[in-house]
Amino acid sequence: MTVDDRSASYFSDQTFDEFDLPEPIRRAVDELGFTNLTRVQAEVLPFSLAGRDVVAQAQTGSGKTAAYLLTIFTHLLRNPRPSPPETPRALIVAPTRELAVQIAGDAEGLGHHAGIRTHVVFGGLDYRKQREILERGTDLLVGTPGRLIDYHRKGSYSLRKTEMVVIDECDRLFDMGFAEDLRWILRRMPHPTERQSMMFTATLSQRVMTLGWRQMNDPVEAVVSADQLTPDTIHQELYHVATREKLSLLLGLLQREGSSRTMVFVNTRYQAQRLVDDLQRHGFTARGLTGNVVQTKRLKVLDDFRDGSLPILVATDVASRGLHIEGVTHVINYDLPQDPEDYVHRIGRTARVGAEGKALTLACEDYVYSIDAIQRFVGYELPVSFAGDDLYAEVRPREHRPRRSDPRRDRPPRRGAADTRRDRPAAGEGEGEAKPTKRRRRRRPRRKSASNGGGAKDPKADG
Repeated sequence: MTVDDRSASYFSDQTFDEFDLPEPIRRAVDELGFTNLTRVQAEVLPFSLAGRDVVAQAQTGSGKTAAYLLTIFTHLLRNPRPSPPETPRALIVAPTRELAVQIAGDAEGLGHHAGIRTHVVFGGLDYRKQREILERGTDLLVGTPGRLIDYHRKGSYSLRKTEMVVIDECDRLFDMGFAEDLRWILRRMPHPTERQSMMFTATLSQRVMTLGWRQMNDPVEAVVSADQLTPDTIHQELYHVATREKLSLLLGLLQREGSSRTMVFVNTRYQAQRLVDDLQRHGFTARGLTGNVVQTKRLKVLDDFRDGSLPILVATDVASRGLHIEGVTHVINYDLPQDPEDYVHRIGRTARVGAEGKALTLACEDYVYSIDAIQRFVGYELPVSFAGDDLYAEVRPREHRPRRSDPRRDRPPRRGAADTRRDRPAAGEGEGEAKPTKRRRRRRPRRKSASNGGGAKDPKADG
């Protein structure tokens, strides 16, 4: 994280040597190569290290995770544990499983010299194993709202003595419908005056500020580049294309750019799987990341994409928030997002930590109506590029798969099935064969006599 000419506006002039960090944290910072603070870190750390509540907004990839992790570890090392082991001293709430795993990994990197126990809980993995580790006690708990509430209701941990709470990507939590879950968790914690609270987001909204003022203690607002939601280091291009020609243009762009790490965003799970099949049919190595993929496979896909063995990742917006993957050089919006905020988060997967990146967007007739809302949100017009005929690649036709025959038609007839109406011989055929039995007529019940007071007359009663 050294300052260069391209990213001078991304970093501040302050260095980590100017802060009195504990020795284990200082050693981890040096090993990770951190030298200068990013602008959001320079705005947040003076207040957060002093124990103040903070609401911070900054561009994606600006170092927000390191800002609150440094604050948490400094507090835990300088203050002895006042609570029992079943109470985590710090809690971090994340909207998605992938972001929770990433935060836990960053915490391991910054806190491995400090001996701080970190545990992450989320859905999709072994429920009992996560619960057993949680019940043994932890210092820092990271998780998604649903699994955090589930384990709390089972009595696996307590929040009554938790000293710090961080809500990461809080705007995304609202968009995903976790507002009530978030309030449920905060109500189980100490009063806002008895804990330190921090909220971080890339897009600050009125809903976030309302929650901040209700659940925090006089928070400090740290807003970095409020009028510029996307970094200058992202080169953006917009292509107008017909829907039937989108795949052809995508193939041509992939061939022209030749990137070794590209993220392609679509709007639906079905489109993601269909696009993965199309790319593989044309010789590209690609895999999908959607919400219906098993969690173990999702983690494996992300690991392969991080280490470079998977060059193309096709994903829905489940991967657009908070994920930090080094070396993503290109982001392609195969489908224009219908939410303007998602556009900012999508292209923010590239140009991380001051690097340069490219964001290419395909606007077809299905999603072109989203452009106006996106341009109003980011505050500028997306630069339009013209795609010549040489940029469209040849599309191979999909293999024709014959329709599977109905297995019931190929099934041999059951024994005795010749008596059924469908297999019954026509008139004059099949002499000597058994004739179909006549259908017995159901006898109607005898109508009750009115002379017997509406009831049936007993013949024995007369005699």
